[in-house]
Amino acid sequence: MAAADQPKLIVAADAEALAQAAAERVMARIAANPGRIAICLTGGSSPKKLYQLLGSDSWRGRIPWDRVHWFIGDERFVPDSDPLNNMAVARAAFLDRNAPSGHIHPIPTTTESPGRSAEAYARELAAFYGSEKLDPARPLFDLVLMGAGPDGHTASLFPGYPEIEEATRWVVGVPRANVAPFVPRVSLTLPTLASCREMLFEIAGHDKQPILTRLFNGETLPALRARSNGETVWLVDEAALPEGIRGPR
Repeated sequence: MAAADQPKLIVAADAEALAQAAAERVMARIAANPGRIAICLTGGSSPKKLYQLLGSDSWRGRIPWDRVHWFIGDERFVPDSDPLNNMAVARAAFLDRNAPSGHIHPIPTTTESPGRSAEAYARELAAFYGSEKLDPARPLFDLVLMGAGPDGHTASLFPGYPEIEEATRWVVGVPRANVAPFVPRVSLTLPTLASCREMLFEIAGHDKQPILTRLFNGETLPALRARSNGETVWLVDEAALPEGIRGPR
């Protein structure tokens, strides 16, 4: 991870410090754009503290809610009332109390299949972007939040699955998951996720140390293949950091 073409590694003391550092990076990206802002959220356990922080009294007043649009990188194909729904978690944590409803862009899960859901979300992204073709000089997102699963997946792009190789479509349906919960998924593809000014991975907890060891050793799993066309940052807490690895704090 130390080579010049590798993602930037930042180490936080613990999960609380990691959430603070992530919130500061979110705010820095917001501050850098005086116009319409697009942030792509992630599911899983790592961002929950960040979402709670962004919705807290000390942080929410710093966000220009009328200029920020909130998307999601992947979704479980379950109703928005289901506790497994990724955007529902973010909405409950901070979005519904603060963001205009028209600025929250969930992946629809009421269609007949994950594939149809993917097509609908791709149309929504293209309409927001103003083109059906992504221009490397004009990122879709200001910031994309990411995580890494125990098998090295990111978003719902699993190792060995055909969706990780998709180069044309913006969003894909994933009929079955490689890890629990074993429900169908919908996921943005690597080129769509790459269309951002910053891709920020949040990795916390000792249980993430084994997969981080594999990733830091260069195993070409989806989480390592995911890169921003701009800046890619890995924000890792001490508990998740592989033995012998140290990074800037």
